Amino acid sequence: MARVMATDVLEQKIEKAQERVKRNKKAYDEAVRDLQKLLDKRTALRAEEFMKAIANSNRSYEEILNFITANDEMDEAV
Repeated sequence: MARVMATDVLEQKIEKAQERVKRNKKAYDEAVRDLQKLLDKRTALRAEEFMKAIANSNRSYEEILNFITANDEMDEAV
């Protein structure tokens, strides 16, 4: 009889733990979606800022592209 009671209690605890996991997963998924939206907005703002900087620059597109690419090549060499 004691084993049956212990098994019932264990099953109840397992069910409660599963419910908590489901709730936490939902909250986690919402937080991830919110974070992704914010990251997307930041990326868009940075791209817009970058394009404005290129448009207002005295340098040509090719000069800017060469500068960016040259820095990447230097980073890889280090």
